[in-house]
Amino acid sequence: MSRIQATFTRLAEQGRKALIPYVTAGDPYADITVELMHGMAAAGADVIELGVPFSDPMADGPVIQRASERALLKNISTTDVLAMVRAFREKDATTPVVLMGYANPVECYGPDRFVDDAKAAGVDGVLIVDYPPQECEVFAARLRAADMDAIFLLAPTSTDARMADVGRIATGYVYYVSLKGVTGAGHLDTDAVARMVPRIRSHVSVPVGVGFGIRDAATAVAVAKSSDAVVIGSRIIQLIENEPRERVVLVVAGFLREIRVALDTLQGETA
Repeated sequence: MSRIQATFTRLAEQGRKALIPYVTAGDPYADITVELMHGMAAAGADVIELGVPFSDPMADGPVIQRASERALLKNISTTDVLAMVRAFREKDATTPVVLMGYANPVECYGPDRFVDDAKAAGVDGVLIVDYPPQECEVFAARLRAADMDAIFLLAPTSTDARMADVGRIATGYVYYVSLKGVTGAGHLDTDAVARMVPRIRSHVSVPVGVGFGIRDAATAVAVAKSSDAVVIGSRIIQLIENEPRERVVLVVAGFLREIRVALDTLQGETA
């Protein structure tokens, strides 16, 4: 059982929802990511999504695009991201870490080498935005063999066939993109989320996390009522992109604690 699967099992037994924050590795300061990851875990993060900087993050809105650009200007590479995970693992052996990114860096690194090095670094799951499930079964199998999870996106436009494809090979959790568009865009329709999640569950056996458009405790709670996890990225990056280094961890930890407290008001409720 992977760390991600163990985490969701524990949370289900406790009747609690998972809080999954996202940050881009190397942003807003090249040397702050490991410290920030520890701060997020201490503030109640159950899983950490760590973005691998890429020059053309087509699924991301301007906020995360700027984060990638800032990290790339600091020459943050895939190798650097894996080193950050290794450093995080020196003090935290339990909080799952998911690498989220795009196919190009993985293909340039070499998929087999990437899986081996990610496993050695302490990565628990990989979400490659532009790897469609029907075209990466070998990659997903390689991850599973290394006790890592292959995580996929689903969207409001996903067909039943696409959901079935994802359900066949996804492990860990699936990430439901609750908006049509890029990260940070549009207005979150929580009623639409509540209608969509049961449809997703009919095709997948893993937990369902929901992201895109969650900006505060109220929306997090509304989404968590029908899902297993909430994923928050753009709002976190907005909060810290102009902060001085000494305030970054404090700001993120304070925000996540507020979300954690709000989510825990749902303890015992079933989605």
